[in-house]
Amino acid sequence: MRASLSSLCVLVATACALDAAATPAPTAPAKPPILAKAAKPYRVPRNAFGQPDLQGIWNNSSLTMLQRPPMFKNLVASDQEAAMMEAGFRKMVGDLISTAPIDPKLGPPPPVDEAPQSDYIEMDLHLASIGGQRRTSWIVEPADGHVPFNDAAKKARAADDAAPEKFDNPEDRDTMERCLQAIGTPEGPPMMNTGFNANYQILQTRDEVAILVEMNHAVRTIRLGDRRHLPGAIQPWMGDSVGWWEGDTLVVETTNLNPKGAHVFSLGGGFGYSPRARITERFTRTSPTEILYQFAVDDPDTFTQVFKGEMPMRAAKGPIYEYACHEGNYSLPNILAGARTHDKDPPAKAP
Repeated sequence: MRASLSSLCVLVATACALDAAATPAPTAPAKPPILAKAAKPYRVPRNAFGQPDLQGIWNNSSLTMLQRPPMFKNLVASDQEAAMMEAGFRKMVGDLISTAPIDPKLGPPPPVDEAPQSDYIEMDLHLASIGGQRRTSWIVEPADGHVPFNDAAKKARAADDAAPEKFDNPEDRDTMERCLQAIGTPEGPPMMNTGFNANYQILQTRDEVAILVEMNHAVRTIRLGDRRHLPGAIQPWMGDSVGWWEGDTLVVETTNLNPKGAHVFSLGGGFGYSPRARITERFTRTSPTEILYQFAVDDPDTFTQVFKGEMPMRAAKGPIYEYACHEGNYSLPNILAGARTHDKDPPAKAP
């Protein structure tokens, strides 16, 4: 799976570099549309407990990434910019499919937009749309669409990138490799899109909301009503989440994030946070087929300001099938065994 994620990252990096110098020429502003009669405001349905009903299966797959790629200057992409990125990505994925081994009995692969794009990658090859606007990043604040790391966090990230990998114990490997957290951390918080398995199922009771994350079959449990958090020494992988209703919106506050897994890896970059981090999420159903998901990350030990983002979650067909990460996984024992072989018989140094 790690190799698949690496391949996806290469695709993302290449797409972001789609001839940034060849910025599309500005187009003439479109004529204002003739407005139809205003539609009636959407009335969010209620469940048996009188709560706004968020239940169902939802998907956040998209080409839009956490941070804004260099080819985009603004939060909202023009039609020409969106078409350029989507066409470039579609070509790269098409090349990936065309070079894959094909059973001659099956014939040529279907069009890219209709095909499983590889063994793992299955992305919506379009920029996400919110309110009819094609978004170039999930981050909406700061205005540049980038994570606002402070100097200490930048130095820590650089040191971590430069540090040699360790292979002495299972605990030296990251939580995604050990199947303790999902690849790309789609479970969050905040919940990010990945290149595959991007489905979520929301279930509600009177006192709790549960979010089943397809990737790694993780389940987030959000307590309702009581806003007190667990003692600080209790640090679940996805933190401690409490929620409440503000009109039609579910507001979720998460603290007590586990330092061993306190990071988010997303398309277009990731970030970690300190034990003082506080993450606020908002879930608002805006139509029968869409939830607007918003988040704010507050951590003065890591960032120069609170940064905020938003993404659409679209209704998806079910069911969600079980995702099994660890069963029969012999990669981790092989990694450690290979390192022990290296210890006993290190390769000769180049002359």
